[in-house]
Amino acid sequence: MHPLIPADPAAIGGNRLLGRLGSGGMGTVYLGRSPAGTLVAVKVIRADHAADPAFRARFRREAEAAGRLSGRWVVPVVAADPEAREPWLATPFIPGPALSEAVGGYGPLPAATVRSLGARLARALEQVHRAGLIHRDVKPGNVLLAADGPWLIDFGIARAAGATTLTAVNTIVGTPGYLAPELARAGSPAPDPASDVFSLGCVLAYAATGHGPFGGGHPAAVVFRTVHDEPELDGLPDELREPVTACLSKDPAARPTLAQLLALLGEGRAEEPGAHTEDWLPAPLLRLIAERSTRALDLPAPEPTRIDVPPARRPLTRRRLLAAGGALAAVGAPIAWFAVRRPAGRTASPPAGELPTHTLALQADLTGPGKATGRAHERGMRLAVDALNARTDAAFRLSLRVADDGGDPARAAQAARELIADPAVVAFTGPTWDAPVAELGAACLAADLTQLLVSASSPEMAQTRWRTLCATRPIDDELGSAVLFYLSQVRPSHRTAVVEDAEAEEPAWRLTRVLQQSPPAQGSVSIHRIPAGSSDFAGAVGALTEARAEAAVYAGTSPERAGRLARALAEAGFQGPRMGIQQAMEPEFLTAAGPAAEGWLFSTLFTDPLAVPAAAGFTAAHRAAYGEPPARWATEAYDAVDLLVAALTGLEGEGRDRAGLSRRIFRTQHRGLAKPLTFDASTHVLSGRYVAHLYRVESGAFRYLGLYPDVRSDP
Repeated sequence: MHPLIPADPAAIGGNRLLGRLGSGGMGTVYLGRSPAGTLVAVKVIRADHAADPAFRARFRREAEAAGRLSGRWVVPVVAADPEAREPWLATPFIPGPALSEAVGGYGPLPAATVRSLGARLARALEQVHRAGLIHRDVKPGNVLLAADGPWLIDFGIARAAGATTLTAVNTIVGTPGYLAPELARAGSPAPDPASDVFSLGCVLAYAATGHGPFGGGHPAAVVFRTVHDEPELDGLPDELREPVTACLSKDPAARPTLAQLLALLGEGRAEEPGAHTEDWLPAPLLRLIAERSTRALDLPAPEPTRIDVPPARRPLTRRRLLAAGGALAAVGAPIAWFAVRRPAGRTASPPAGELPTHTLALQADLTGPGKATGRAHERGMRLAVDALNARTDAAFRLSLRVADDGGDPARAAQAARELIADPAVVAFTGPTWDAPVAELGAACLAADLTQLLVSASSPEMAQTRWRTLCATRPIDDELGSAVLFYLSQVRPSHRTAVVEDAEAEEPAWRLTRVLQQSPPAQGSVSIHRIPAGSSDFAGAVGALTEARAEAAVYAGTSPERAGRLARALAEAGFQGPRMGIQQAMEPEFLTAAGPAAEGWLFSTLFTDPLAVPAAAGFTAAHRAAYGEPPARWATEAYDAVDLLVAALTGLEGEGRDRAGLSRRIFRTQHRGLAKPLTFDASTHVLSGRYVAHLYRVESGAFRYLGLYPDVRSDP
């Protein structure tokens, strides 16, 4: 829970405010105490949204409908004022974790628990449909787990056009991965009970397996799989396969009704009134719920809000609430995936003559498959910390706390819990690999902790634009921009062949999209797809040769498979430019390709400090400390620390703490050794152009050519 700020009201609709639980593009959600003494989540909509008559009318209509809900397992709207300048509504506060947090932190639920979960949520949806509503956004983040059962929240109320959950009026509604396929097509019908049943099936599959039935990645790709592919149900217990599979039918008419689903679930004895519910969840989750409930009940009486006291002098005396998952969901903001504790206020004044020390956290893979990148982060950051601590004019000192997650999701979750809960940590860097990015971002957001991404990427977070996420790496589209430039300006290709590897990850899909949307040299682009599990690169080369391709681009992320393509092209005598992206630019490519690797070009988002004059001092310090030159991403990690130093320095007089840093980071500019670091004030995206680099294989090694606009000839 965040403290109230001076501009916050003391009460809304008779509900005395205790603190802030979250904020986003729609408005702010507060934790409050009702006149009757119960805890409520009070969601206040921003006035600019309320100025839209259609928005206000929809808010009024849906708030009134949701207020009629009174069934078990449904969190109703207990009070609302749709006519206020800033409309608001209040719901009971549920201190339990979201299903997404529970599964993300503790793993899939037992089959018996999933049966009970499904039966109770089916009962909840029956109440919703009887009230004349369609939920429209049934997903793990909208299911809260309490000791007595699950509670369904967020009934599509107050969603703006363009929201990432797509719940605006007259638009497709739902969340990719949980959106019914019929709603993802052009001219789709209005959502109906069958679409909620499909979403419920996705939720049950997630709860039982730990992953959604249509995978992850870019939302468009997830929606495509939902519409065209069969669900991925590996790991689903046999006793759940029939009800889940029935819910996930592509044909709405073939899905079970909620009554039929209850029968398939064995009527879910635990959901019946009077049934014992204390042990419906595994013991670790029940302990977590009990802990959060205790903390919520232990909140002190609210203090009057002082609007005449400047923020820097306002005492932060309230005790914090751990992981305010329930109320965050009420505002539609991401729910924290880990229980966290905020710092106990501003940094205490150090003894006279002693500088305060602020701790930076790094979560990295230091022993797993990505250890080279993780180690580069650690070394770059340590050198930057040492450089700051050696300065005689510094206003503070830094320390670095490092956690090794080994590239393992479970270890990543545990490491993040420990780092984020440390009140001394003012900024979090990592992870250094892609898989846990979104989960850690949600936890950092809840803790108001600035998270820096140096090398890892997350399409979901790029769309969400969370206010605590600071990505110092460009978006993956820049990889395609460098390829496009080279094949348009340096070696013009009027017929470009893209060999798309179906086993590739997100960046490769983006590369294909960039080239399709803007064909190099204003020519044409042909796509030659290698199916998952196939190694028919010779067939793809034959097809691109028949298409008279002048350049070949590997849209894939596997160094070994890129090497196979290189050999196939060489055997076919292909003489045009051959290009790939940074994920395939690994020693394994050189090994797999052999002599055929010579001349290949790669687009990357990392620089070579050996070729950057400004990084000479950093390179020398790295050699002295570690006996070798900096690896890829070390320079960028060094720059990330210097960015934090600049932001903390700019907070003089404002309090160098988590809240101050998250406000300041996007207003800070830093020249950097690898690239300038400045951010768009509204989107928080890294500003500037021409931030991708080109490398060429020469004499069996990767040689840096420079930023792509500087590459003007082909030696």
